[in-house]
Amino acid sequence: MNEEELRQIIRKIIIEETQSNTVRIGVSNHHIHLTDEDFNTLFPGQKMTVFKPLYQHNEFASNQFADIVGPKGTVKHVRILGPNRSHSQVEIAKSETYTLGIDAPIRLSGHLDGAPSVKLVTPDGEVTVQGVIVAKRHIHMSLDDAQRLGVKLGDTVSVEIDSKDRKTIFDDVIARPREDFLLEMHIDTDEASAANVGPNTVGKIMVNKK
Repeated sequence: MNEEELRQIIRKIIIEETQSNTVRIGVSNHHIHLTDEDFNTLFPGQKMTVFKPLYQHNEFASNQFADIVGPKGTVKHVRILGPNRSHSQVEIAKSETYTLGIDAPIRLSGHLDGAPSVKLVTPDGEVTVQGVIVAKRHIHMSLDDAQRLGVKLGDTVSVEIDSKDRKTIFDDVIARPREDFLLEMHIDTDEASAANVGPNTVGKIMVNKK
């Protein structure tokens, strides 16, 4: 093996290792998850219809919207995501908590104990939902991804984002492996704006060694 062949092999290994730690960045706009009961109250006689599929399997943005009404203000025309869930939940950016006048905790999805309540309003109905959070940054990944990266559910990693003109490292990113998940990091619109994240921005996962 000559020097040039060895250089090509090393280059290939470096590229493969870099690509294996590359993660898609999904910017999560404010949205609402509903139970069947709450959906039927807000949209009586309707079925949820698909606007477009989302990156994760079987998840989609619907054509239905509701206004979020808090003690001080309203965030209008917030999209419902499907399919319906076992609990209703509202996910907003931190900046929107000031508009609504609530103190929403930064939590993972489904962790709703002590979360504040808001009213959801449509032209056909309204419900009060206890479960408003600012979503904690996290990474969806398959079980194979988790094994390759050496992480398990609840572990934290860092993700380096080299966006245009603003390199950012996000720490305390929660690993969320599941068999049917695709590799994707979720941050909210406030975080994406601060890091200048665009449609094609990707990140590099850096596993936090204990």
